[in-house]
Formats: sequence, C-alpha cells, structure tokens
Amino acid sequence: MYRYIGVMSGTSLDGIDIALIEQSATCALKASVYLPMPEILRTEILSLCSPGHDELARSALVENKWVALVASGIAELLDKEKIPAEEIRAIGSHGQTVRHDPLRGFSIQIGNPALLAELSGIKVVSDFRRRDIAAGGQGAPLVPAFHEALFSQNGPSPAVLNIGGFSNISLLDAGQPTRGFDCGPGNALMDGWIQRCHGKAYDRNGDWAASGAMNEQLLQAMLANAFFKTSGPKSTGRELFSMAWLDCHLENHPRMRAEDVQATLLELTARSISQALLSARPLTGELLVCGGGAHNGALMARLSALLPDSRVTSTASRGIPPDWVEAMAFAWLAHCCLEGTPGNLPSVTGARGPRVLGAIYPA
Repeated sequence: MYRYIGVMSGTSLDGIDIALIEQSATCALKASVYLPMPEILRTEILSLCSPGHDELARSALVENKWVALVASGIAELLDKEKIPAEEIRAIGSHGQTVRHDPLRGFSIQIGNPALLAELSGIKVVSDFRRRDIAAGGQGAPLVPAFHEALFSQNGPSPAVLNIGGFSNISLLDAGQPTRGFDCGPGNALMDGWIQRCHGKAYDRNGDWAASGAMNEQLLQAMLANAFFKTSGPKSTGRELFSMAWLDCHLENHPRMRAEDVQATLLELTARSISQALLSARPLTGELLVCGGGAHNGALMARLSALLPDSRVTSTASRGIPPDWVEAMAFAWLAHCCLEGTPGNLPSVTGARGPRVLGAIYPA
C-alpha cells in the first residue's frame, strides 16, 4: 500500500483541492483539505489566461505564490492526519492551467513542481498533459482513465460527468475502450457572470439562475458554436468560452435581465452535456456527477429532465465525495507514473498510443 497526495486547481479558480489517498489494488480517499483561492491570486491567474504585458515574469511570480499556498495546505493536511512527509510516496500535482491549445500543440499548467518538492519535502509528479500532446493527443481530459479504474468494476457501466469550470464526460463500456471528451462550459461562465453582477464567487445551488427565464434565442446562438457540432476526442477552455465570448453574444441582447442571462448559461451547460451524451451513447442507465456542479441543484434538475432515461446522481452514491474525484485522479496518475503504467486513454485524447504521463521532481 502506498500513500499519495493529489492536488487539483481547476479552471473554475474557486480554490485548490488536496486529497490524501491510499493506493493498493484499489484507490481509497483517506483525508482532504480545501484551500479557497485568494482573490488577488485568482485575478493574477486569470490575467495569464489571455495575452498581456511581461507574461513570462508574471507567470513565474504567480506560480510561486500558488505553490506556497499548496505547500501550506499539504502541511496542514499532514499535520491534521499526524502523518510524516516521509510516508507519502509522491504528490501528483495538476498545476494551474493558463492556456490550453492542443491544436497548436501546447497546454500550459503553471505550478513550479521543483519548488513544491522543496517546500514539502516530498517527491512531486507533475506536467501530465504534455506527454499526451507530444503523442498527438489533446492532453485532456485525463480523468477518464481514473473514472474507468474507479467506477467500472461493479454493475452496469455508467457515464461519469465532471462539472468544473468546464465539463467533461467519460463513457465506461464493459469490454470496450473507455471514451471521453469535453462537453463545453461547466461553471466557468455562470461563475464569471454572477461575480460580475453580484460580486459572488458562484451561484449557490443555482438559485439565481432558477429565478430567471432562459432565453432560447441566446441559447441557440451560443450552441451554434462549431465546438458543439464535433465529436470527441476534443477539449476546450477559456481560450474559446470566455467572458469576452459571452459579451459578444450579449451585444445582440442588450435588454436582457441579468438573472435571465444566468438562467440561459445554466441551460447552455445542461443542454451541451445532454446533447453530447445522447449523441455519443443514447442509452445510459446511470450518470454519475462529480465536481462543483454536482452541488448545483438547479443544474442537476435540468440534467435529470433532459436525460429522463438516465439516473442522474452524485458520485457520492458510489461512496466517492464529488468534490475530491479530480484531486484523487492526479494522486492516482502520480502512482501510474512511478509504476511505469500509461495514464492516458488514446480513445479519449486521440494520442497515437498509451503513454506514461508526468515528470518526476525528487524531494
């Protein structure tokens, strides 16, 4: 049995998830810590997601701040669990994505793994995406391989949906290669809109969206984007679905109430997911949802309505808290790297073949 720590900081930029797992024949979550993202750091990271002045220096400074925060969270977790750093085989750190453009052959995650190894005293495995991209893949999503390992052992094969800043789905089929792809915006646009209008980090339970009325004309204009017309392998990010993209659409709807915009953004997330799932696998008995979107009651209700033949439920129904699946996944990917086991699924990313993912930074 090995112990690993997984670190995930997603595109929603709400905070950093840190999970402690024990890996034997199966993966078990033992403890976790959540670090809210400081507003100044969030703003600095967002500024790196689009071209700007002195990006290289700013990126180096920001990632060091990010690492200091992560190291403090890891120390807090180990202190709480009374586990010495020497008992952790490795940290699997996703880093913080600031650019993702696989069509041009790159995906950039900041996170200075060398500094994280120095501050934590623990070996770090990081930079998971670039090996897949080097083999012609999208570099994302990478969690479907973990979904396969975690949820495919017992019973009928579910689909697993992660709703973070963006949404991605894994289609688990017994005896067949697991498929998966990004569906489109998850929480990113809804979070951005409520922050702009009300200064809140997110729409708790989707209550603000539920108070509005969805605008079908705006929805169809957004769904006309070419991304929604393609099938996997595919991935996306803020490079495409940004607040600037939303603003371009809103220019044609200057009198829309703010809550109606939020209702339409929620429907965009729900409709893009349901259409992608029905197109890829029309018969899905169970849809397991993880990520922050699993707590959005209005969104979960819309998914259930749009997918009446599927049981839409949180991964908690399988004993896995929805907030920690991705952090667990990167702890597991660190294990795969150290064991020399491929961590990508070519059927998901489009890579030329299985590859061992990650670069190792000794403590």
